[in-house]
Amino acid sequence: MKKLLIIILVASATLTQAQGFKGLDKSPMDRVFYPVSNRVTDKAVVITYSRPQLRGRNLEDVVQTYKIWRTGANEATEFRLYKSIKLGGKVIKAGTYTMYTYPKDNSSEIIINSATNVWGAYSYDQSKDIARIEVPVTESTEYLEAFSFVFSGEGNNVVLHGGWGNARVEIPITIL
Repeated sequence: MKKLLIIILVASATLTQAQGFKGLDKSPMDRVFYPVSNRVTDKAVVITYSRPQLRGRNLEDVVQTYKIWRTGANEATEFRLYKSIKLGGKVIKAGTYTMYTYPKDNSSEIIINSATNVWGAYSYDQSKDIARIEVPVTESTEYLEAFSFVFSGEGNNVVLHGGWGNARVEIPITIL
């Protein structure tokens, strides 16, 4: 009887400890950094963002023209600088910022904002903008299902490439 009681207690304790894990995020978080080599530990820029998928939708329906976009999904994209940079003629000191995008017809404004830990673009505050740069939007023959960033460049001359669907932007950055 004692053994049966212990087995029942252990079994019920096991059942009450089960965790209800959520499914995988449909817009998983990703991170890109410059310099891109894993052998270089002294990073200048690290961008953390969520990667939404198009899943048969039109890009224009997901990212609306003339409306602030969080530059990804979920939280606003985090733009962390370990070294000061120059973006569009404006010097931005090392620190943590958010990155927003303001899409236009054939270009997009890339916005670096001092707010941090922000969900989406719902509380975007233009008065906290640190820098803005307008870049052309080009079309690629390569289709990207997931929104993506990648760095290229050498030394202090860097280009941040952003793409989704067939749309592409190139954001020139100078590491100071």
